[in-house]
Amino acid sequence: MLARLRRVPFGAQILIALVVGVVLGVLARGMGEDSWLTATLSGVGSTFVQLLRVAVPPLVFTAIVVSIAQLRQVTNAARLATRTLLWFGITSLIAVTIGIGLGLVTNPGRGVVLDAGAAEAPDTQGSWTDFLSSLIPANVLGASANDSGSLSFNVLQIVVLAIVVGAAALKVGEKAEPFLAFTRSALAIVQKVLWWIIRLAPIGTVGLLGNAVASYGWNLLGPLATFTAAVYIGCAIVLFGVYPLLAWAHGLNPLKFFTGAWPAIQLAFVSRSSVGTMPLTQRVTEQNLGVPREYAWFAVPIGATTKMDGCAAIYPALAAIFVAQVFGVQLDVADYLLIVFVSVVGSAATAGLTGAVVMLTLTLSTLGLPLAGVGLLLAIDPILDMMRTATNVAGQALVPTIVAKREGILDLDRYRAPRGADPLRDEPAPAPQQPAGHAVPA
Repeated sequence: MLARLRRVPFGAQILIALVVGVVLGVLARGMGEDSWLTATLSGVGSTFVQLLRVAVPPLVFTAIVVSIAQLRQVTNAARLATRTLLWFGITSLIAVTIGIGLGLVTNPGRGVVLDAGAAEAPDTQGSWTDFLSSLIPANVLGASANDSGSLSFNVLQIVVLAIVVGAAALKVGEKAEPFLAFTRSALAIVQKVLWWIIRLAPIGTVGLLGNAVASYGWNLLGPLATFTAAVYIGCAIVLFGVYPLLAWAHGLNPLKFFTGAWPAIQLAFVSRSSVGTMPLTQRVTEQNLGVPREYAWFAVPIGATTKMDGCAAIYPALAAIFVAQVFGVQLDVADYLLIVFVSVVGSAATAGLTGAVVMLTLTLSTLGLPLAGVGLLLAIDPILDMMRTATNVAGQALVPTIVAKREGILDLDRYRAPRGADPLRDEPAPAPQQPAGHAVPA
C-alpha cells in the first residue's frame, strides 16, 4: 500500500488531500465546532505545522552558514547578492503598487459594519525600533520564552547570526574547515528529517484545510468578502500575471517556471510557512529551474526569511486602506508613499512569523492608524495567509532564476527539460561540499 502511494506524484497527493480536506471540513462544520472530527482535523493540522517549525532554526542556521561558505566558489558572489536583493525590492515595489491600486478600486472597508470598538490591538506588534532592535540576537539560539513558558525562535535573529558566523568562517579560512564539515553534516541530517516531514504534507493538508473549512463559514467571511476577494485577486495578479511576465521578459518560458516551482507553491499554500517550505523551494529551484546550487543555497534561505510579496506588500497595503475606511480616516498621497516604503524596506519584519501581524502593525503604526484595526482581520487571517504564502514562495523561486539568467549561469537545458520527475521521489541533494576546482562564471 505504501509503495503504491509513493508512486503517486507529490502534486497529485496534495490535490487529493485538498479535496478530502474540503469534504471532511464540510462534514465537521455540520457536526458542530466541538465535534470529534473538528478536533481531529485541528490536531492533525497543528501537529504538521509544529513539526515544520521545530526544524526551522537548525535548518536556517546551517543552510545559511554553508551557503555563505560556499560563496568562495562564486567569483561574482557580491554582485549576485546585490542583484538578488535589488530584485527582491523591485518585485516588492510592483506587488505593493498592485495592492494599493486594488484597494483604491475595490474600497474594501467602505460600507463594512463591524464592531470596531470591540476590536483590540494584538499582543504582537511591530515598530521600526522593534524591528531594528530585533536584528541583534538576544542569545546564540535566537530564542525567547513566550507567555506559556515554551521557547519561540526569532528567525530573523538566526539569519543575522548565521550570516556573521558564515562570514567569520570565510575569514578564518582553513582553520574553520572542521566546523564547516560538521555544519554540512548537520544540515544533511536536518534536511533528511525535514524531507520525512514534507512527505507527511498530504496528511497535514487534510487537517489544515479541513479545519479551515470547519472553522470559517460565510457568516464570518461575509462582512469581509470584498477584502478577502481583493487579497486573493491581488496575490493572483502577482502570481499568475507579474511573475510570468518577468520570466517571459527574461526569455524564460512562464509555463516551465510554474511546472518547476509548483510543488513548492502547493506546499506553501497548505502549510502557510515560507521557511517550512524552504527545503522544497531550494530543491525545485536547483533541480527544476536550473539555478546553480552554490547560488541557490544562498538566495533561497535569504528569500524565505525576507522575500514576502504576499504578506509584506499586497496584504498590508489592502489592510491599511481597509482599516482607514472602517475608522473613517482619509489617506493622502504621502500615506500611500509610506505604505510603499514600509513594504519594500520592512518586509524582513515578517520573518519566521505565522501570518503578517507584525508587518501589518508596522504599517498601521507608521501611518498613525488604530492598531485595534488588526483585531478586525485576525479572525480570517489563516484563510488569507494560504494565498499570501503561496505568492511569497513563488517569488522566492523566481528571483534567483531571473538573476541566474541575467548573469548567464542558469542551466537552460534543465529549465526547459520535461517535468516528469517527482521532486520528492529522489533523496534530497547533499549540502554543497568543498570547492571542486571550478567557479560559477562571472
